[in-house]
Order: sequence, then C-alpha cells, then structure tokens
Amino acid sequence: MPADEFSAPPPGVSFVMPVLNERAYLEHAVASVLAQDVDAPTELVLALGPSTDGTTDLARRLAAADDRIRLVDNPAAHIPVGLNAAIRASRYDTIVRVDAHSELSPGYAARALQTLERTGSANVGGVMHAEGRTPFQKAVARLYNSPVGLGGGAYHGSSQEGEAESAYLGVMRREVLDGVGLFDESIRRGEDWELNLRLRQAGHRVWFDPELSVTYWPRESWLRLARQFRATGAWRGELVRRFGRRNGIRYFAPPALVAIVALAVVLGVLQLTGVLSGVASLVASLLVYGPLALYLLLVLGVALAPGGGGVRQRMWTLLVLPTMHISWGLGFLGGVLRGARDTVDASRLGTRNTPLP
Repeated sequence: MPADEFSAPPPGVSFVMPVLNERAYLEHAVASVLAQDVDAPTELVLALGPSTDGTTDLARRLAAADDRIRLVDNPAAHIPVGLNAAIRASRYDTIVRVDAHSELSPGYAARALQTLERTGSANVGGVMHAEGRTPFQKAVARLYNSPVGLGGGAYHGSSQEGEAESAYLGVMRREVLDGVGLFDESIRRGEDWELNLRLRQAGHRVWFDPELSVTYWPRESWLRLARQFRATGAWRGELVRRFGRRNGIRYFAPPALVAIVALAVVLGVLQLTGVLSGVASLVASLLVYGPLALYLLLVLGVALAPGGGGVRQRMWTLLVLPTMHISWGLGFLGGVLRGARDTVDASRLGTRNTPLP
C-alpha cells in the first residue's frame, strides 16, 4: 500500500454540514462558510439527506458555482451518519462542524483556529445565538438564549472562557477525531455531547470561547418545535441510560415538571370524586399545586419581562416555554424508561412524524 495513504491530512479547514430539508436556510448558511477568511485552503462538504423540498437541487447548484463545495450522500438522514460521511470525505487537518440552520459570524474560523492553537484543545466551540423572523420564531429564539429556556449551558450565553463539558458545533483537530472514532452513529441526538465526553475521557480538552458566535434559526412552527424537543429529550434519556451521572442535574428539571403535572391531574381527579378530602387533600394540594403554581408564575414572568417583544411574541412565549419543557420532559422519560430506539427529529420532515425507513 502506498506510504502516502498513512500521511497526516494537509493543513487546511474542512467545514462539514449535514443537510435535510433546508432550502430556506441553506444558501445563507453556505455563504457564511465561504466568506470565512483563513490563511489556509478550505472546503465545504455537504452531506445530503433525502430532502423533499428542493434542497438537494439547490446544493448541487451551489456546488457547481464554487469548487470549494463538495457533496456526499447521507441516505440514512441521521446527523452523525452524515457528519461521519462528510469527515471521511474531507481533506484537511481541521474539521469545522456547521449546521444548515445556522450562520457563522465573520472571522469565526480564524478565531477558532487561534483558540485551538492557544489552548491546545481538541475541540473549540462558542455561543449559539438564536434569532427569529416571525413573532413565534422570535419567542423561541429568546428562550433559546435564556437559561430558563434551555437550562444554562455555557454556549447559550456565558461570557466566561474556559474548559467546557461540550461545545456547540465544534472546531476540531482531525487527528484527535480519528483517534476517538468520530461520532457514534447509534446516537441520533446529543451526538456532540457524547463525542466530547469521549474526548475528555481520552485526556483531551474541550474549550468554550465566547468570542465565537453562530447565529441559529429555530423551528418555524409550534408542531415542529414540539417534535424537535421530544426527540432531543428522548435521546438525552438514552444518554442517561448509557452514561448515568455524567449527565448534568439540569437535564432532570423538565421530567420533574412532567411528573408534577401528572400528579396534579391525578390529584384533581381524586379531589373531584371525593376520594381525597379534608386535611390530606389540603396537604397534597400544597405539595403538588404549589410547585405548579410557581412554575406558571415563572412562565408569566418570562413572558412579561423587558425584552419580550410585542404582544404576539409575548403570547407565543406563554405557549412556547411550557412546550419546550414538557415535550423535552416527556421525551426524556420515554428515553430513560425504554430507550430512544428509532426516535428521530421529525421536525424537518414536513407532515411526517415517524422514523425514516
């Protein structure tokens, strides 16, 4: 076998992007990648899932217009499968993960390369800054950027640079990725957290740099948002089954809310039917309805807080925040109890809400 097959990849940057039904966002995402100014060769490898909205045709047109864009197939449609296909097809020694629903800020790649070198890290990530166009999407984006919405992970708005549990998207050293075995293709959501866990277990450093910023565009409808969060919760439950206490305590808040809502329903039935009454009913009400009332006050407070936008955006916030928490919590409980199995994020599959074939 030729000796050069064993040589390290040449210096350069390979951006990798899994793509599925992203016609409305792909062109802007690709433009933000191609505009990155780095002192090295670059390429963008798109892993194309079986889109039904014209995304694949758009990707082919973009590739025909710029020879830095390369295409690989991802018939399974799963994100880690597409990422691995793109990484294996890539040519350079630094891998930059990009999401088709996001846009890199100017100077992102150059800053990330500097941070990789300065910190000696294996993976560097920054802030996921959500934005919206409609009142609904703006409400979702505001909650994404709030610790109340997504639990306060560093990449949702921390300003403190340092070592991190995980990294949003990630700018990674190819040799380290090859060493730990790329993404685990059996994990459909949360694959980045699991990869970073393996990196840290192997003695490598994962680094958060708040100067790195990526614009993220959330789902555009309530149903798509609920589907997304249920799938994400299910896979976090699967990760708890596999890795136990390595998961942060914040992941258990939404399922606790679901449990309280279920208890409130049961308690209400018992009280209405007269099975539970008197002092026992009063004590149970304080223990169950009390926390639920505090949560509802929290939702109301978030909706009315300064920066909440116009009336329509605030009204959406009243629905979106519980949807995020309860959908995620229901998915999490299912994932813990029976495993995520074939659960997929169906939020980009049009009217489909079933696993892909």
